[in-house]
Amino acid sequence: MHSEQILDKKQLRNAFERAASSYDQAAVLQREISNRMLARLEYIKYKPEVILDAGSGTGYGSQQLAKRYPNSQLIAVDIAWTMLMHARPDTVWWQRLLPLQQRSGYVCGDIEQLPFKNASVGLIWSNLALQWCNDLDRTFAEMHRILRADGLLMFSTFGPDTLKELRQAFAKIDGYSHVNRFADMHDIGDLLVNNRFSTPVMDMEYITLTYDDVISVMRDLKAIGAHNVIQGRRQGLMGKNQWRQAIDAYETLRRNGKLPATFEVVYGHAWKPFDPRSILTPEMRRELGLPP
Repeated sequence: MHSEQILDKKQLRNAFERAASSYDQAAVLQREISNRMLARLEYIKYKPEVILDAGSGTGYGSQQLAKRYPNSQLIAVDIAWTMLMHARPDTVWWQRLLPLQQRSGYVCGDIEQLPFKNASVGLIWSNLALQWCNDLDRTFAEMHRILRADGLLMFSTFGPDTLKELRQAFAKIDGYSHVNRFADMHDIGDLLVNNRFSTPVMDMEYITLTYDDVISVMRDLKAIGAHNVIQGRRQGLMGKNQWRQAIDAYETLRRNGKLPATFEVVYGHAWKPFDPRSILTPEMRRELGLPP
């Protein structure tokens, strides 16, 4: 991703921990994009044995995948423990006392450092989580590592025009970054190729939500944990005058009585190709001059 942006993972985790209870009420966009990703799976005839929901949140996508692939093992991974607790099916009280990782399916972890064996997953599904990664190149390398040969990666993320109205409004106030910056679709496609994924398919669409006022926009972003967590961002709160200036700037964009909040949604999927060298014995590799 952009070198000037470093996300503070501790703050990110804390933001999602706090947002867990309010997330589902505000996450209209996340559910809609998850549904659109699921519709794309209709055209892919593939039944993975093991599915990883990378950045699973409160589990909406995991639940949909479990219905679609009832015979597959499903593992949900999220950086926020509280999100996983919300995603987990209701259990009896004594099961709640067990460490979460001991129960099949729920792992608290960072998708930039996936705690799984090489070639252990058939499908990696990631809905609106990659934008929270500091190093997308490393993240794709990790995903390639844990995918089985002929395994599928399917994801969505936000593109650069996301929340452009909010960025435009704050740009008039000061030089600080108030909105996270997101990677371009073409750059993401290049990273997939660089990490030896084959036949990547990328596309993008704009989805615009409308709000009655700026406070409602900010409240929704806070409710889904989408705070500005860039390291080195402005410290301290903006003054009342600056807030008023930002709100007035946003108000100039009001259309038909509503304020727009645009999201550039990037979709992608790619396969991990079968590597014929993987079936070679150590002796055959030596004869061919290949590394062990």
